Amino acid sequence: MDDVTIDLITEDVAGELLTVRRAAFVTEAQLYGDPNLPALTQSLTELVADIRRADVVTLGAWIGHRLVGSVRVELEAEKATLGRLAVVPDLQGRGIGTRLLMAVLQYLPEQTKEVWVFTGQDSKHNLAMYNKAGYEHQYDQHTGDLTYAYLRRILGEDGPEADGLADVPERDVNA
Repeated sequence: MDDVTIDLITEDVAGELLTVRRAAFVTEAQLYGDPNLPALTQSLTELVADIRRADVVTLGAWIGHRLVGSVRVELEAEKATLGRLAVVPDLQGRGIGTRLLMAVLQYLPEQTKEVWVFTGQDSKHNLAMYNKAGYEHQYDQHTGDLTYAYLRRILGEDGPEADGLADVPERDVNA
């Protein structure tokens, strides 16, 4: 998917982002039998507020003018936590999620030492993608009927810029 560009999400595309996330997370909701996953219940107002947060970076993947994927990164001291990695259903399995996952590294502050991600314990495809990208399982957490697997990737001593960016294209800027 050479025609994918990745850049920061701004609030002017929040409605489109909400649609992408909901479409992507429907399969997770079906897998777990839970239509109340946070990605499916977040309101547009809550999403816009999240995009505006200084400690959150939200990236989008575009093909032309179409938003086809996104990932949310919460920053805290030397730690970054990824969440809501989403790719539109008709393009899943084509490397867009992996591109987003790797592109996150160039948006992290220098002091970031570790990156965490969590996903449902039964989301085998997600777990495989994170493992392939260098994330290692740390623990499971039970929340209601769901069990989340938490994975961590320790970044190199030289910070995120030097950690695995050889395979990530330079930041694309959308007009």
